[in-house]
Amino acid sequence: MKRKWKKLIYSSVLVLLIAAAAALFFPTWTPSIEGERSIHLLKQVNINGAGHEVMIRGKDRRNPVLLFVHGGPGCSEIPYVRKYQDQLEQSFTIVHYDQRGSGKSYHFGEDYSHVTAELLIEDLLALTDYVSELLEQDHILLAAHSYGTYIGLQAAARAPEKYRAYIGIGQVADHTQSELDSLHFVLEQARLAGNQADIDRLEELRTSIEQGEGRTPRGLIRKYGGAARLIDDNGDYVMGFLFGSEYNGLDVIRYLRGIAATQEQLLREEAAKPLTSIVREIKLPVYFVMGKYDYMTSTQAAAAYFEQLKAPKKEFVLFEQSAHYPQFEEKEQFASWLNQLK
Repeated sequence: MKRKWKKLIYSSVLVLLIAAAAALFFPTWTPSIEGERSIHLLKQVNINGAGHEVMIRGKDRRNPVLLFVHGGPGCSEIPYVRKYQDQLEQSFTIVHYDQRGSGKSYHFGEDYSHVTAELLIEDLLALTDYVSELLEQDHILLAAHSYGTYIGLQAAARAPEKYRAYIGIGQVADHTQSELDSLHFVLEQARLAGNQADIDRLEELRTSIEQGEGRTPRGLIRKYGGAARLIDDNGDYVMGFLFGSEYNGLDVIRYLRGIAATQEQLLREEAAKPLTSIVREIKLPVYFVMGKYDYMTSTQAAAAYFEQLKAPKKEFVLFEQSAHYPQFEEKEQFASWLNQLK
């Protein structure tokens, strides 16, 4: 009897080990798209001296190219973004990439203490050249989200000849103004909810936020509807990590390690060098796309920056039902709007 139990235990452990190994190391891919001119690519590419994971998807590779720059810092959208871009894939060839040290572009054993916004800008410009050559298109539509707008707008201002237009979604603006807007929003919501514990926590942070050093806790912004209102953004990551084909278990570890390695230093840099003082003019069309209820990157701060920014053409687009993710929360409306830029 003991021998049977031992056999059962050993077998169970072996099955668990095999399952764990499969979850960690299964080959990753992005599903195919029907059509003789379609493209569905997921691979590691050497960009500016570093391995970058690149995903390209579209019904017809001759369609205009739409290059997305993810936010975070460090928060790749490759694990779940297919859920929200099915309509866009019909009209655009869509490029996503994991930034240096982020997600599948995080490489164990490498030192990421030197990663700065300047390096990420250089990477983006080099990636743009790679994509332009691969897809044989000279002018690319550049879209950036959240922290990605900090490097995306600088890249577009530096090399406007590479891009047709710049789209800033959840646009970063003046750091202190944005954080104060977030603080006041969360305080108001906490008072309406009668949550004294949240009020006390925020009041303890008030001085550091007013001095431009602290940040309104993202967990509280999320709790009171200033991050997402029509989607579950954290749930999307979990589902993508568990059931998506683009990331395996080892990639999830890379994702978490990348955030730990780069996020704080990049956020400190963004706070110390506000985008509003770096880019005051850009020589191509600019679109700020904001959710009305966005308090991760304040819509009010973005609107103030929009008024100051000089550009040959500019438009401030407000999505009335969204917070920080209008491209996902109102994906049909976003696709309809974007198709007008083709």
